Amino acid sequence: MRFLPVSLTTILVELADLDETLALFASLQADPVPGVEDLVPAARTLMIRFRPERLSAATLAAAIAGRDLSVRTAPSEHLVEIPVRYDGEDLDEVARLTGLSVEEVIRRHTESEFTVAFCGFAPGFGYLVGGDPALQVPRRQSPRMRIPAGSVALAGAFSGVYPQASPGGWQIIGTTPEKMWDLSRDPPALFQPGYRVRFVDLEKRGLTTTAAARPASAENVSDAGEVGHTVTVFKVLAAPIPALLQDLGRFGQTGQGVSASGALDQGALKAANRVVGNPPGWPCLEITLGGFSFEARARAVVAFAGAPCPILVRDAAGREIEAVGYQPIALEPGDVVTLGHPPAGMRSYLAVRGGFSVKPVLGSASTDTLAVIGPEPVGAGAVLALADDREGLTSVSLTETPAFAAPKPGEIVTLDVVLGPRTDWFTKAGLASLTDQLWTVTPQSSRVGIRLSGEQPIERRDSAELPSEGTATGAIQVPHSGQPVLFLADHPLTGGYPVIGAVAEYHLDLAGQIPANAKIRFRPVSQFAEITPSTGRDAAERQ
Repeated sequence: MRFLPVSLTTILVELADLDETLALFASLQADPVPGVEDLVPAARTLMIRFRPERLSAATLAAAIAGRDLSVRTAPSEHLVEIPVRYDGEDLDEVARLTGLSVEEVIRRHTESEFTVAFCGFAPGFGYLVGGDPALQVPRRQSPRMRIPAGSVALAGAFSGVYPQASPGGWQIIGTTPEKMWDLSRDPPALFQPGYRVRFVDLEKRGLTTTAAARPASAENVSDAGEVGHTVTVFKVLAAPIPALLQDLGRFGQTGQGVSASGALDQGALKAANRVVGNPPGWPCLEITLGGFSFEARARAVVAFAGAPCPILVRDAAGREIEAVGYQPIALEPGDVVTLGHPPAGMRSYLAVRGGFSVKPVLGSASTDTLAVIGPEPVGAGAVLALADDREGLTSVSLTETPAFAAPKPGEIVTLDVVLGPRTDWFTKAGLASLTDQLWTVTPQSSRVGIRLSGEQPIERRDSAELPSEGTATGAIQVPHSGQPVLFLADHPLTGGYPVIGAVAEYHLDLAGQIPANAKIRFRPVSQFAEITPSTGRDAAERQ
């Protein structure tokens, strides 16, 4: 058992195999360690997020080191059959890599019985084990930007089905019409840990359906209806990039493969709420690169925070005033508010006193763009309602102050990095490539992650495959190309490329505001080393 650093609030426990991983996961669920907030099991690792004010990484390691890992979980009696059209664009490549014919690849895949080991990467994505060893193939050298929903794929010892269109690096061998994730179904994920799975060739046997879905409970679709008495407050006139409703994130859903999501600049979201007198974590509109415009349909007090967009307010008589961010703006019916494009930063946050009326999904109002969970994006023509929930409101603040200067294109942004958990997968020169050069933010970046480009790719020690393991917000994942991706809030829950380090939590808001063509310098805050379980007084004091 090895204990590896992931970030200032997360460690990775490396175990001998999947059985040990699931045994430790079961042990920590049955007998939790106080201060542990989340567990993400994977192929042979368990990622653990904890509260550093309650315990240290070394104390947590000590509490885990003595756990009994001999208990094994029996597979479920539930069998799911997945109909497949074996028409994947990587099918020929899989045949070449395995030395088998295409027909033999299909035969071996359909004759295997798989088990859902764990869920991750995206909601409804089950990692299936137990397939024919001859079908073990490496991931693609560089992940695709978009893999269609329903793609049946292979990677290492795993098989899986992509629940929705998303980036990915697995080898695609076919497609299925089955919906792997459906919020109208209870549970939403078709694959649950322990389920047995078989794939059926549609060309030979025709469509095979799964068991009928049960009606969804209200808890699956939404934890709450609209809040309080609603009143129309805004009509959206322009949204070049649709705005997204965001709060502080969706927690406690990793068992279904659902990551936290949430605002990319949480400090700005909290500031906007404080300005108008809302509780700091209430939902706001996250607006990317400005250009957003709306008409007030009722009296309201609003505030903007984050990227410093020019703010123009035009009243019903045509008079115009320039407003400023981080201060309350009083609106009358008929006022039109227009945001210009920000000279710095990426994302602005709009709060309204009383809060937006929004139905939470799986406990949060955040829109997860990768998982496609949460409220619909807000585009031109949308009508926004005011929750008008007075509980928790305070007096309107006169002003707030940005936590940092928003970065501009071309500027150099320094981000502190915690090295690990797979820093030792890279050469000394590879680590120097990470820390000694400037990385350019490419236009292909999104809420999922920042794609970076550097003159010197990050060099690995070898081309070994990494079994999929949990990834944290801020993780710097390095595919075979050596050009890293910095994961943001909508990142996949698990990944199969090694993570060389993670941006420190206190710099995540800054990372969420870095625009395309800015430069990033990564600054390690510590040397990479395994975590040694603590003993004696330190452990006693923290317990």
